[in-house]
Amino acid sequence: MIPLEQISYVRLGTRSLDSTLDYARTILGLELVDRAGRSAYLRSDNRHHTLCFVEGHPEEEAVGFELRHDAELTAIAAHLDDAGYPVREGNAGECDARHVSRFIAFRDPTGNAIELSIRPHESARRYFASRDAGISGFSHIGLRTTDAKRDEAFWTQIVGARVSDWIGDAALLRINPVHHTIALFPSTFGGVQHINHQVESIDDVMRSYYLLRERGVRIVFGPGRHPSSGAVFLYFEGPDGMTYEYSWNVRMIEDEEGYRPRQFPFADASFCLWGAKPDIPEFRSDSSP
Repeated sequence: MIPLEQISYVRLGTRSLDSTLDYARTILGLELVDRAGRSAYLRSDNRHHTLCFVEGHPEEEAVGFELRHDAELTAIAAHLDDAGYPVREGNAGECDARHVSRFIAFRDPTGNAIELSIRPHESARRYFASRDAGISGFSHIGLRTTDAKRDEAFWTQIVGARVSDWIGDAALLRINPVHHTIALFPSTFGGVQHINHQVESIDDVMRSYYLLRERGVRIVFGPGRHPSSGAVFLYFEGPDGMTYEYSWNVRMIEDEEGYRPRQFPFADASFCLWGAKPDIPEFRSDSSP
């Protein structure tokens, strides 16, 4: 098993770095850390960065996870290779670009690019938001899967994530006490499906809802509350078709031995207790992957 600590960063390709950077600062409320060549680094907590946008093709994506110990990386690379997932080690320039000491890269069964790193850089100063969105930290991602059962087996049996709940065949997976850090949504293609930031209060969710409406940002789901994690949520559309989410009060699972995953049907009510209807293909009960 691979002892993942947390998501460290997401790297996203973008057609227009300037407009995406403007959106990240004025709409999302992230702090610009650095802009170097074709890349821009933004953060939402005490880490050096949590999102890196790279000018290029939007399908050029990678999700980075943090490991605790240096010695784990070599053993994990061999473990993945033996399991049939070829691994390459990042070179010095790539490590510098990711602000980590060392990393390995591979692809999950759907083809999603995954990176495992050690000693990602922390910031020496506190996070200072570009707007008061109330962000308390980068929390989780949705990943598309072209075979939900196969990919669930990979993430649980090879990687060591635990299933918290299912919505239909979509598995909500945890790697720490947070209800889910990875959500696998059936689709016909791979890629990052959505990116979540936690906020400090329900008021922050609602303030952003009205601000986004005023700015003409397309709301694709919510406000609402997830029956599975208990989180109050708001999903909205960003550049290059990426979906972003704010949420508050996500469930924590402290009792690893006693917790039993629940099966929710794939229906609108399983995504929202309050009756909001999703305009997200992977969430819609009238859509087929």
